[in-house]
Amino acid sequence: MRTEKKIISLVILSVAVFLLPSCSSTQQPADLAVNSAAVESPQNDSIAMRFQHQNPESPTVVESAMKLSGEYSRLNQEAALLRQQNEDLIAKNRRLNEQVVSLDVHLQQTQKELAEANGLLIEMRVELNNWKADILGFREEMRNAEMAQLETLLRILKVLGGQVTTETVKTEVTGAIGSAVASARRPD
Repeated sequence: MRTEKKIISLVILSVAVFLLPSCSSTQQPADLAVNSAAVESPQNDSIAMRFQHQNPESPTVVESAMKLSGEYSRLNQEAALLRQQNEDLIAKNRRLNEQVVSLDVHLQQTQKELAEANGLLIEMRVELNNWKADILGFREEMRNAEMAQLETLLRILKVLGGQVTTETVKTEVTGAIGSAVASARRPD
């Protein structure tokens, strides 16, 4: 314990010995190169006068503190209002994002159904065009068959000895064709 006291006292003395000479020595200022134009330039009067004259209309420290306190409370309320608006917008954004996800699922389902319906419509249109072509072909075949029957009937009439004039033949042929068309259009 005694050795520790000796060591501490020696350290304190050695520190004091080293510090005392360094504190007492005077330091010479370094030579500075100063631009004389910068030193001699006139300074702004407002800067020079700012500490000399105080404006009698300027508010006191208490008034300034009250004004700043009022400004702080107003800004604090405005910040709270903006925070609340931000939270509202964040909540609205979350709701809209959830709606977007659900609507996206519905959109994909609807697009799939629309593509299937479109394919079905294309198939039906092809079938309808084929049906039309078939009906037109059958109509032409029926006309040809009726013409053949009429020609056969006219020949039979001639063979049996009936008189057939060309006007009668034309009227009968057009009438027969008209009746064949009418019978083809008639629903069964």
